[in-house]
Amino acid sequence: MVSGLGSPDAFDRLGTLGVEEEFYVVDDAGRPVSGSDTLVYGNDPSGILEGRVDHELFKTVLETQTPLIEDPAEAAATVRDVRDALVEYAGEHGFGIAAAGLHPAAEWRTLEHAEKSRYRSQLDRIQYPQHRNTTAGLHVHVGVDDPDAAAWVANELRWYLPVMLALSANSPFWNGYDTGLASARAVVFENLPNTGMPTTWDSYAEFAEFERLMVEDGSVEDRGELWWDVRPHSGHGTVEVRTPDGQSDPAVVDAFVEYAHALVIDLAERYADGEDGYRHRRELLDENKWRAARYGHDASFIDRDCSGTISLPEAVERECDRLGVTGLRDVLDRESGAERQRRLCEESGPEALYQSLTL
Repeated sequence: MVSGLGSPDAFDRLGTLGVEEEFYVVDDAGRPVSGSDTLVYGNDPSGILEGRVDHELFKTVLETQTPLIEDPAEAAATVRDVRDALVEYAGEHGFGIAAAGLHPAAEWRTLEHAEKSRYRSQLDRIQYPQHRNTTAGLHVHVGVDDPDAAAWVANELRWYLPVMLALSANSPFWNGYDTGLASARAVVFENLPNTGMPTTWDSYAEFAEFERLMVEDGSVEDRGELWWDVRPHSGHGTVEVRTPDGQSDPAVVDAFVEYAHALVIDLAERYADGEDGYRHRRELLDENKWRAARYGHDASFIDRDCSGTISLPEAVERECDRLGVTGLRDVLDRESGAERQRRLCEESGPEALYQSLTL
């Protein structure tokens, strides 16, 4: 067995949830600072955070993981418990916590990289694209009880990812300037290898063989460096949705957790019923993702059957009616994260914007 790989045996439960969120460590003014050495290595968080706080490439970015969530009805409370614990823990050590897809004050040339050997290896291998990767996202894991079903669900889920990205778009500023995009995070992150929309997999075995090849050949150190927007997670036995921007408001996180869970369950049932699926070309999905990153709530998409275009409001209505979810409507009806950031910056200045992103 090649180290750094998962196993098909991990796919043994349907419908469980896990939520990973990436946050910025900030000072009293809401500006990013290096805090991971203190919060990850210098101290040991307890309670719900024990073993569930790690750092990312930059010392200003932390990731939290929820415990395994057995009951989807408990997801919202669990997400808040983790967030509250992180804010309290960081505050005890003189830091604040902020959330967005990109922090508008995070200038990559001035921020410290983590010392962890895994990240040092990535910096050496990837160079410039990774050196400037100040992104922060939201990842939702949904358990699937069959590895071939997980590969099929990941294939079919891809069309819906631009809808999530458009709704979540919360990163108009990068490296101190307005990019003109709604989600600059999506574009900055996609400069890395093994990112963006994955191809389709004919089976879990085909996916696992590619995963093995990438690790064995040295293209990645472990399966976790396959950073696509969605992937079968052969370590956790889940389908992992990695599309949304980071969010300061947990209610927006709730909506994406609800939707990702409903989507995976629906698609798993369709797989069990023997449906063929759409198997969209990656190029079509890339176009939809670009529209989402550029226009956010104003995006429209090439529809699933390629018969025309569908606006974001139309897609949201269809999904809410089809799956019985409600959170997406609430996110659509409110001011988007990108719009809010631009408005605050224009009306009150960048310092007010930084404070607004703080939890």
